[in-house]
Amino acid sequence: MSPIYQDRMPTTRQGFKMGLTLEHQEEKALGAKKGLIIFEMRDTKSDEKLAHWEKENIITLDAGILLARLSKDSQFPNQGLNNGMTMLTIGTGATGNLLSPDAPQRTQRKLNNEISRKAFSSTQFRNADGVAVAYPTNILDLTTTFGEAEAVGPLNEMGIISAYSSNPEVRNPINNGPNNYDPTIDVSQKDLMANYLTFSVVTKPSTAVVTITWRLTF
Repeated sequence: MSPIYQDRMPTTRQGFKMGLTLEHQEEKALGAKKGLIIFEMRDTKSDEKLAHWEKENIITLDAGILLARLSKDSQFPNQGLNNGMTMLTIGTGATGNLLSPDAPQRTQRKLNNEISRKAFSSTQFRNADGVAVAYPTNILDLTTTFGEAEAVGPLNEMGIISAYSSNPEVRNPINNGPNNYDPTIDVSQKDLMANYLTFSVVTKPSTAVVTITWRLTF
């Protein structure tokens, strides 16, 4: 099974899957500060469970900018391309203790030390019962898989972004925040981070495949 992350707007519901099972749920308004995540990762060769934990995540202030921008013009800033949430980014730069990193802040605008990002490998609408359907609904699964050679390292932070470039090798971070968050910065040609999470370090070996599904419920 893949991990699952869920987010609900304006009554936000979040869930998340990783490795084998990963799920978060939350009932709060847009701008909600936290959501539970259950994380599980398995080795692809031995099927050994490598990690299992539950954690809360943050919906960032920039998520509001993204939703407002999409509501105004879904073709901006890149006409003819997907300008919504497009990639999952993962890194090793959470501040604080390795086993107890600092709590994420809503003013986070980029990963502190991004090591990999990847476009969603699949998108899937689901009905109220969680069944995959071929027609649009208010529930959407966005799935990303990091292969054995990808995102290898001591992972402790991740986020969902609307990337300005569709090339995962091209990064356009907002070099501001989490301290002194500046809402006046022109972010039209920048990556917008909608969700951010810090967690106790989990080392992903080159023998592990991690699949993450973020479930958005609007």
